[in-house]
Amino acid sequence: GINAEYGNTLTYMATPARSLPLAGTKKKWSVVYPVYINAKKTVKEGRRIPVTKCCEDPTPQEILDACIELGLEAELESEKAYSRDILQLGRVRVHLKDEKGPVKPEIKNKKELLAKLGETVPRLGSRAKSGKDAGGKKKKK
Repeated sequence: GINAEYGNTLTYMATPARSLPLAGTKKKWSVVYPVYINAKKTVKEGRRIPVTKCCEDPTPQEILDACIELGLEAELESEKAYSRDILQLGRVRVHLKDEKGPVKPEIKNKKELLAKLGETVPRLGSRAKSGKDAGGKKKKK
């Protein structure tokens, strides 16, 4: 690894020096990949919630915008890839919980966050302009 000194602690990194680690608190934020709420994906491909609560082809930017609309602090990591599909670039880190518990009482855990994102992304202004389908409410064949 590469030795790098941050403050008073010595950290060993296996990654190149240009991709510095996140600040200690942000590292504990929940990670959301677009595939988690994509109605076109199967559970095996990485979808985490029921199709009825998903939206079609969400982008990392749309997820970030939805988090901001929900009043959550979030950060886009556009260079990160989903492990099951390395061509799927981008993820969002969301400040969902802190040491006191959930940041927003109405969003207690990651499953609730994903369901809220599935509802919110189709209602975004950017979605309405692009004409993307407003949700995964179709029945599977």
